[in-house]
Amino acid sequence: MADLNLSALHKGFAYQLDAVEAVKHLPFAALFHEQGLGKTKIGIDVALEWLREDVVDSILFVTKRSLVQNWLDEIRAHSYLKPRVMDQNHASNFYAFNSQTPLYLGHYEVIRSEERRMELFLKTRRVGVILDEAQKIKNPETDLAKSFHRLAPRFVRRIIMTGTPVANRPYDLWSQVFFLDQGASLGTDFPSFKQQLDLTNDLWANDSRRERFEDALAGVFARIREFSVRETKASTGIELPEKRIQNVPVELAPRQRALYNEIKDELSASVVVGSQLIEDDAEEVLKRLLRLVQLASNPRLIDESYEEQPGKFAALDRLVEGAVSAGSKLIVWSSFVANVDQLANHLKPYGAVKVHGALDIAARNEAISVFKRDPDCRVLVATPGAAKEGLTLTVANHAIFYDRSFSLDDYLQAQDRIHRISQSQTCYVWNLIGADTVDEWVDALLAAKRLAAQLAQADVDKNEYSRLANYDFGRIVKEILEAHGQTDEG
Repeated sequence: MADLNLSALHKGFAYQLDAVEAVKHLPFAALFHEQGLGKTKIGIDVALEWLREDVVDSILFVTKRSLVQNWLDEIRAHSYLKPRVMDQNHASNFYAFNSQTPLYLGHYEVIRSEERRMELFLKTRRVGVILDEAQKIKNPETDLAKSFHRLAPRFVRRIIMTGTPVANRPYDLWSQVFFLDQGASLGTDFPSFKQQLDLTNDLWANDSRRERFEDALAGVFARIREFSVRETKASTGIELPEKRIQNVPVELAPRQRALYNEIKDELSASVVVGSQLIEDDAEEVLKRLLRLVQLASNPRLIDESYEEQPGKFAALDRLVEGAVSAGSKLIVWSSFVANVDQLANHLKPYGAVKVHGALDIAARNEAISVFKRDPDCRVLVATPGAAKEGLTLTVANHAIFYDRSFSLDDYLQAQDRIHRISQSQTCYVWNLIGADTVDEWVDALLAAKRLAAQLAQADVDKNEYSRLANYDFGRIVKEILEAHGQTDEG
């Protein structure tokens, strides 16, 4: 390493320097800083420390496929090193494994596909690994997570990084932490851990179950505290502009309402028997609820013959026009690819560009580049799945959620593309909520998930959680799924 310049190009903020000091000597660690606080810079600085102190021969950064270019840019901005990128070209990866480069960069799927050669590589080299967006392995039952769990003990240093460790449910922590310590802190029995920390629909009506859930949730962070570092925007002392979040109630259009009620009644009949809700958290029911989300958003998603303007269009137009008239750029989020296509076309007068999973990485990067640099491009329309992570989009200060999925991670990551370091303007987050629709349940569910995540991450204490906790999402979904006009005998 003597001929390499292992200095950092720029000094970090005080909280970033503190994080580096806190984890650089640990065999494994979790960096859980809230999104928008520059974890990438922290990860790069830790890697440079490891190399300077000669505790590793090489570093492997693992990120999501869509963020490889972003990491290349960040490494270039914060260090003098150039990483060797691993991709789906197995021949090229063969030469990478046999090179002496100190820095490797690859996405999760390529590491999984190269597991056998990676295992051999780790027998011959001292490799430290840093997993970016570690919630990618939150489900321990996936082949991807199992592959990383098998490889984990062979890395001499391990770090996971994510701003949303509780990506959707409190038990999402287990698999990520298992990658670090093989079950030493949270146990080796995932089903048992999941059962204790499952935010189920019946908590609103079951006091004893709710108490057990809250006790278990309050104790999670204490079990991982000795190797975890967590800062929020409020705790760092840095001054970020205010973020204002507002729900915008919207009445469905007449035909849209009729379609919504028709599907709602059909759904109710299929999941309620004898006044009892059947498997209210089952995957099939969630799929059916998603149909209601689509109808409240844009009936054309499931009915190509629908011609009426959806109820949310007028509210969207009003918010977009207001932001653009004020000289702002904005992001419009939708969970559905077809919606992004239609909305981008609808917003063409504002130079709208789009990003979603059906576009290749090059097309997504180009759209984002245009949005950042072209003054005539005022709107980016995107799905959270394709653009919610790792991107700094602070050229915009308005985010409109045309619709939302059930995922807390999607919601938090997406809104904080605009509310992060380098933002200088007040940020506005608008949630379009179809009145008397499943949107109201989604809003209550995400609020409950958010508060549960805050307790699990020690952002709030149990007293604060108990004061704020609201389990109405369970009651609301029961009302949605009850048969229209059903009697006790129904």
